[in-house]
Amino acid sequence: MSTGTPPRERRVFVDKQSPKAYHALVGTAEAVRATAVEAGLDRRLVELVNLRVSQLNGCAYCLNVHTRAALRAGETTQRLGVLAAWRDTEVFTDRERAALALAEATTSPADAALQSAAYDDARRFLTDDETSAVIWVAITINAFNRVSILSKHPVRAD
Repeated sequence: MSTGTPPRERRVFVDKQSPKAYHALVGTAEAVRATAVEAGLDRRLVELVNLRVSQLNGCAYCLNVHTRAALRAGETTQRLGVLAAWRDTEVFTDRERAALALAEATTSPADAALQSAAYDDARRFLTDDETSAVIWVAITINAFNRVSILSKHPVRAD
């Protein structure tokens, strides 16, 4: 039975195909969001972490969703525009820089030197609760990135 679409082009939307697993991931995201609030992480910082991880993973769908969320939370277009090159700017605080580095290390854990340096820096600028929350935010958005990337969730023009 042919659908008219070559097999390589068809993707399973794993969130729709396996809703129990996806709802468990959504539940994790809700718990992580509460953890971030309890740790005192500003919503803008959470969205910066979501965006930076999504940039590293190349997840267009999550970039679209979290850019909108960041703007709603009060993030500026300047900071969003330079986020991919955050190390080369002066627009992020030491605390934000530590969180972004930790998020990158969580996304690319095979680089032990990067991970160690990022963790040491995080310990200087983030509390234990904030460090844990940033790591959980990065872990969770990495999971959602994979769902969207492998499902090829579309991003349509507004």
